[in-house]
Amino acid sequence: MPQIFYLTHVSIESGALSHLPSECERVGIRRPLIVTDVGIRAAGLLDKLMDVLASANLESTTVYDATPANPTEAAVREAAVLVKQHRCDGLIAFGGGSSMDCAKGVAIVATHEGPMTHYATIEGGSPRISERVLPLIAIPTTAGTGSEVARGAIVIVDDGRKLGFHSWNLVPKAAILDPDLTLGLPPLLTAATGMDAIAHCMETFMAPAFNPPADGIGLDGLARAWSYIEIATRDGSNREARLQMMSASMQGAMAFQKGLGCVHSLSHATGAVDHTLHHGTLNAIYLPAVVRFNAQAESIVRERRMERMAQAMGLPAQVDAVAAAEAIAQAITQRNQQLGLPSGLAALGLTHDQFDHIIHGALADHSHKTNPRIASPDDYRHMLQDAMALF
Repeated sequence: MPQIFYLTHVSIESGALSHLPSECERVGIRRPLIVTDVGIRAAGLLDKLMDVLASANLESTTVYDATPANPTEAAVREAAVLVKQHRCDGLIAFGGGSSMDCAKGVAIVATHEGPMTHYATIEGGSPRISERVLPLIAIPTTAGTGSEVARGAIVIVDDGRKLGFHSWNLVPKAAILDPDLTLGLPPLLTAATGMDAIAHCMETFMAPAFNPPADGIGLDGLARAWSYIEIATRDGSNREARLQMMSASMQGAMAFQKGLGCVHSLSHATGAVDHTLHHGTLNAIYLPAVVRFNAQAESIVRERRMERMAQAMGLPAQVDAVAAAEAIAQAITQRNQQLGLPSGLAALGLTHDQFDHIIHGALADHSHKTNPRIASPDDYRHMLQDAMALF
């Protein structure tokens, strides 16, 4: 039976950060651990957060600012130690998707016994993540992952695998979306995170599960992000563009409870091969190949999903799914080039010798089975080859 959940309190407006004290009170957080990274501190954003918290009725505030670009089990353990040392009763995730995913990992580890792998989705661990998790308030400073309204986190565990952790207990109790926090985001990071949001909206719309609300939210998010990503990248001070991209990011994650697909199974596997690679950049590179691969899926053809995505992107009307998929793939490739994103996997330093490792990881990833066409090892190899050089 399909289950549809939309559970999070969301504040989205310029200046929404001011709602944090009242949200801490509502959720019952008196001794928060703030999970963030050194870049957020260096940019002065953490100071803004602390200024707002000065008016909150808190007993103490602790900061963990060592979140890596791709969160690791080791970082989660470090932050969990602070939770116990300072008797923290809740978490405030402040930053991009890495800080939010790290905080969700802390929410698990600080309240559950055993290694993180015991709670990984592909290890059957989702039911083991109980309501004992620490309450979490999420405040994104990028517009891409949407983790502030999502039930999952991606963490590199001690054995090197990049695994997903999913539970409705991990959904943040509040999401505070303040587009002003993204005004200083550099152009390339704006582009990469924005394409991450687009990938979420597109993949969830292509996923075959029955969830009409998710379809509607994802399709609207795609239209917003496609219309505003170039403006936000070119003019980072454009508040309207920043607001629209933040909404699209949230919408992509609200929708992807329906499932994702091969873009993400490939991105997760590639990120496990090279931990320095940016997830949104990988999604942007893999999208054209996966869109072409999905064009012949029965559900895609029957429900005219390629044609509907093309329409949302403002592309000319197409005669069938294959033609629409090709138009979409070409439009994404052109947009990646306009935004200054890497031209393909080869530009990131990846080689054919790494294909087997990536394919092995993709086949085991939780997103693999929710693609509208189940990819074989040869299918993945063809997609990887197509993604080596887009332009």
